[in-house]
Formats: sequence, structure tokens, C-alpha cells
Amino acid sequence: MLRVSAQTTNSDIDLSAVNGDPAGAARGITFGPELMRFAESVASRDPEAIRATRESLLQAAGPAVLVDAAGVAANFQRMVRIADAIGIPVDRVDADLSRDLRLERFPSARNTPGAPV
Repeated sequence: MLRVSAQTTNSDIDLSAVNGDPAGAARGITFGPELMRFAESVASRDPEAIRATRESLLQAAGPAVLVDAAGVAANFQRMVRIADAIGIPVDRVDADLSRDLRLERFPSARNTPGAPV
């Protein structure tokens, strides 16, 4: 979705940010490294990391950006949990659109066919 969104809006982004590359996150995304670290902490479900990255994002970007980022993260978590609950595999590891991404490092990957357990 990010790749298609960037193409549609003619935005110059670096998808290596999805794999945890802060330099990639900084390219074309305001507060990209802080947003990336916050998103990864939420996806990893690590309370201490969430606290630290939430504070870092607040200091760098302010409360409005933090609230928006938390809302987006919560929405994605909701969608993943609904998909998990009804048995929909979220991200096929071998799908063309996710071939470059290491999604198996997140807890929800256990529900994906072909993902390492």
C-alpha cells in the first residue's frame, strides 16, 4: 500500500524504512526515523520500547503528530487482530508486493502461510 500510495502522489520514499533502516525512513517523510521506530515498537508489542519511542516522537514532532501516529498504529493493530480472529492470512511472504519486506519479524506473522514460526 505504501509503494502504491507513493507512486500515486509522486512521493519519493525509500521502502527500506519498512525493514528498519532509519536513513531510508528519513527520505521523503517528515519525522520518518521517529515514526518508524514508534511503529516498530508498537508492532513488536514491547511496552518499554513503546514508552521510549512515544517520548522520542513527542519530543521531535509534538503532540499532534504523536496522536495521529498512535491512531494509525491502533488502526493497523485493529485490522490485524480482526484478520487473525477470522482466519485471514495477513501478508503472504511470497507475494510480489511484500517480497522486499521482512514482515516475518513481527508477531502477527505467525498467522501467515509460509512464514517462519
